[in-house]
Amino acid sequence: MRNLIISAVFAAASLFGVTAQAAEAPAAPYVELANPVPVAVPGKIEVVELFWYGCPHCYHFEPTINPWAEKLPADVNFKRIPAMFGGPWDAHGQMFLTLESMGVEQKVHAAVFDAIQNKKMKLTDKNEMADFLATQGVDKEKFLATFDSFAIKGQVVQARELAKKYEISGVPTLVVNGKYRFDVGSAGGAEQALELADKLIDKERAANKAAAN
Repeated sequence: MRNLIISAVFAAASLFGVTAQAAEAPAAPYVELANPVPVAVPGKIEVVELFWYGCPHCYHFEPTINPWAEKLPADVNFKRIPAMFGGPWDAHGQMFLTLESMGVEQKVHAAVFDAIQNKKMKLTDKNEMADFLATQGVDKEKFLATFDSFAIKGQVVQARELAKKYEISGVPTLVVNGKYRFDVGSAGGAEQALELADKLIDKERAANKAAAN
């Protein structure tokens, strides 16, 4: 009987130790989506940044993510998608998609961020947007016509659907190859977020090579 009691004690202690170790194991800094989202450019590893012009964290992420994105290798496709949670999020998102469709987004992206974050301009009304963008060299009438176009309305719907599929709850959020989602906070900071993105890009590249063989 004594041996049985001692064995039971050791077994319980061993089980507790395993449980404690499992509890102490650090959580992964990213979430692997249960339902991966197809990438925009087949054959390329995709990195998506979901953002909002009204988000100060997104604004402060710009000096870190921009030079990183410019140096990505040819097999990686980086794209921004505006997060739309209603109100000014939707207005700013539609403005971004309009500028992107016009091919001028990269030229005025920093200026729009600066206007909203530093100059405290709301830019939630399309005419206000058009007036400001005209000071940045964007054709006012063309912007207004594009903003209200059927094509942009379709892109707005698509952006909302993607945000739902990525299951995002805030910004800035990164999604690598439609599979791995994380934000700057969960990664430990801006630099760490991009280091994590690099690791996941390498992981996907290795998986692609293995599949090809």
